[in-house]
Amino acid sequence: MAGQIEAKLAELGVTLPSPNPPAANYVPAVVSGSYLYVSGQLPIDANGLTLKGTLGAGVSIEDAQEAAKLCAINILAQARAVLGDLDRVVRVVKLVGFVASTADFGDQPKVVNGASDFMVAALGDKGRHARSAVGVAALPFGAAVEVEAVIEIA
Repeated sequence: MAGQIEAKLAELGVTLPSPNPPAANYVPAVVSGSYLYVSGQLPIDANGLTLKGTLGAGVSIEDAQEAAKLCAINILAQARAVLGDLDRVVRVVKLVGFVASTADFGDQPKVVNGASDFMVAALGDKGRHARSAVGVAALPFGAAVEVEAVIEIA
């Protein structure tokens, strides 16, 4: 039987994918004390990486927001794989969003809103979090966006 968070995801039309395996020598998520640290997630779906490129050089904010949302979905997929039940989530403490950007692009916060807005839609007040939105020169595999999370758990 699905918990409250999984029911809310279904209501939003979101089915969590199988979590993506790590692309290098790290683990996708680690529990330490009452926190779950989720490694950076890329906008990957069943067909692979959904958005490559650089903001300020042809990638739209709207497309990048959707990619950031997919990163957040992948964060929850990793959380469910480790926790077994997303209802163990007490609160999303912090998201860090990385946006591949040109030097003059300054709307990283708008891009990372795609992840933030999804967390609040899916988790309500448990999804409200501190956040950083950082512009970077490049991301793994040419991805436009990557998001990592710190989640308090019960």
